[in-house]
Amino acid sequence: MHVRLAGLAGLLILCCGAYLTLGARGDWSFVLAHRGQKLAALLLVGMSLSWATVIFQTITGNRILTPSIMGFDALYLLLQSLLVWSLGARVYNTLPAQGLMAVNVVMLCAASLVLFMLVLRAGRDDLMRMILTGVVLSVLFRSVTSYFQRVIDPNEYAVVQAVSFARFSGLETDLLIVAVVLSGGAMAAIWRIRHRLDVLPLGPVLSTSLGEPPKRAQWQVLILVSVLVAVSTALVGPVAFFGLLVTSLTYLVVPSPRHAHLLPAAALIAGIVLVGGQTAMERVLNLSTPLSVVVEFIGGLVFLFLLLRSLR
Repeated sequence: MHVRLAGLAGLLILCCGAYLTLGARGDWSFVLAHRGQKLAALLLVGMSLSWATVIFQTITGNRILTPSIMGFDALYLLLQSLLVWSLGARVYNTLPAQGLMAVNVVMLCAASLVLFMLVLRAGRDDLMRMILTGVVLSVLFRSVTSYFQRVIDPNEYAVVQAVSFARFSGLETDLLIVAVVLSGGAMAAIWRIRHRLDVLPLGPVLSTSLGEPPKRAQWQVLILVSVLVAVSTALVGPVAFFGLLVTSLTYLVVPSPRHAHLLPAAALIAGIVLVGGQTAMERVLNLSTPLSVVVEFIGGLVFLFLLLRSLR
């Protein structure tokens, strides 16, 4: 297992080196500083979303569900539409970036906790019922979002459209410090409970007998997931299938039930996907295709494959 983790770490280092140096021209101190900030943001987003997906799948008891599939992205778009509709595009654009991110994180955390609890109560042991609940809530959120987008001014609609897609090539590096503090605290808390998370897949009876009541851990995990996904979404925008793609690769490369192995592997694979993919898109394809489109396409295929396999 350590050999595989070392191999993933080596591959990530190669991707980071290529991202920092490939096609670099001019003053190296400026190039490395500018690209270094974007690289740190990519690694932070990848690690946050991958860890959030891994622990969310742990408490839901299956490897198909993710926060985004359960309606988190639709919730984010609804909240952004409400902000633009209530404040106006001019006021929205003049808000300080740090303040806007703080508002988004607080609103997303509060709303996502309610959303996740509704989905989990819909039937933890019934996969199709949970998926249908998430789909119904997503459709509801998108319908309300569509209504607000129709009644607002066309200029304000353009502002909503700008935040509706993931933007890996235009990361807000000014918000990096705030994101590092929030996500770093959540990830530190997750690492502290990594051994407790290993007990939850044993079922409610065995986990309770081993001193880990599922409901207590469930609330703790949901809060941490909400923080990680909210910060990442506020930083780069909604990404529906990235977490599912990364965790599927993680379970394939590191077939271990221990979160002490799964969490580092997921972070490394997420970094390889984002940094390697962004390097190819920026340096090879000259941004002809956004990375988010490729990730969503492949992740959507993985979701359909896993769903059909589980039903069969």
